[in-house]
Amino acid sequence: MRVAIVIPARFASSRLPGKPLLRDTGKYLIQHVYERACEARCADTVVVATDHEDIRAAVASFGGRVAMTRADHPSGTDRVAEVAATLTADVVINVQGDEPQLEPDAIDLLADLMRDGSDMATLAVPIPDLEAYRNPNVVKVVCDDRGRALYFSRSPIPAVRDDEPDFAARPARFLQHLGVYAYRREFLPRIAATPAHPLEQSEKLEQLRVLGTGGTISVGVVAHAHRGVDTPADYAAFVRWYRSADGSARRAA
Repeated sequence: MRVAIVIPARFASSRLPGKPLLRDTGKYLIQHVYERACEARCADTVVVATDHEDIRAAVASFGGRVAMTRADHPSGTDRVAEVAATLTADVVINVQGDEPQLEPDAIDLLADLMRDGSDMATLAVPIPDLEAYRNPNVVKVVCDDRGRALYFSRSPIPAVRDDEPDFAARPARFLQHLGVYAYRREFLPRIAATPAHPLEQSEKLEQLRVLGTGGTISVGVVAHAHRGVDTPADYAAFVRWYRSADGSARRAA
């Protein structure tokens, strides 16, 4: 099974413009993500997908592979689909360009999940407490006994009618979705071309386009959520981590 990792990277960001080119650590943010992806054992190909010349030049400067895409894609999935059409791969993994702390083992888990024949795979982490369970910004996922997604929601699911949720139970029943995806290569252009599903429009969750049209998504559970970089504060926290003992140990591993 050949695996390609595609990293969509936009220059424009309402909360942090030019995010992929931030360089307070001495490396571009997109370089951190690229190097993490290259550490995954499953990776046969790693490529950055961008529509911006400055990002293309930055990736080329550190020896990374980069592909230019159209500028009018409505989502990262569409950008990934354009690049995936040019690759020789069975599975395409979409790693966001603002997730420099995503563990290579988590990427490998995504690839392993695709061996069960699902159209897609994604990750989740146990929900720790009632506050997160009730938070609409924390996307929840419920799975069947095979580990395939039944539904994603911003609402508290599964609902508990007669008692309080037991967040300490193992295996965990209350799961927070993490937005990283693997796609079967032939499935990716089909779902990218499919109109938004009513469930997707209601919840504002793109993965419901897959479930709403009969697709299958395998869900792997990891112990900890990785932190993305969405705001200046997020980036400052990453820089502190990178310069800390934890970050130094990670770089030496």
